[in-house]
Amino acid sequence: MPYLAAAVILFGFLSVLNLMLTFGIIRRMRADAAAGGRTAPGGMDLFKLKPGSAVPEFSATTTDGEQVTRETAAGVVAFFSENCDGCHDLLPSFLERARPLGRGNVLAVFGGNEPEMVAQLEQVARVVQADRAGGPVSRAFQNEWTPALYLLGEDGRLTGTGARMDELPLHTLSVPAAGNGR
Repeated sequence: MPYLAAAVILFGFLSVLNLMLTFGIIRRMRADAAAGGRTAPGGMDLFKLKPGSAVPEFSATTTDGEQVTRETAAGVVAFFSENCDGCHDLLPSFLERARPLGRGNVLAVFGGNEPEMVAQLEQVARVVQADRAGGPVSRAFQNEWTPALYLLGEDGRLTGTGARMDELPLHTLSVPAAGNGR
């Protein structure tokens, strides 16, 4: 009988502990969601460069052989990678929202070697494929996470960051009438 009582008390204690941990996790998830989901596990901020920060000079070559620099990259700069579930989830809405902006206003940096995803991005953006070290664009933006979206102003300063297109202040972007680029 004493073993049964000890087992019931131990089970009750573990149940209460489990309930407290569950509430703590839910509270933390709600706080992260309220912060815009811009933190990595451990509370580290995903965006090292904040709106208003100047992006350093960089130069990279797109999959079409075009040279892009900080000056020619003004507009949306998006970072994707092939082994990122969030990137695959974001892709359809990104393509839909980026299409009207024109290729000249969108630069996609893709880490990995997934031809199908690169081909989809090339429909709406100039695409730079990054190597494992991240490449010059990733280093300039100090970007270490995907998906990550930045809005780069004509002056080389960030005007917005986000994990989804609707988090960026796209109204500040001058879009050509034809919608095909600059």
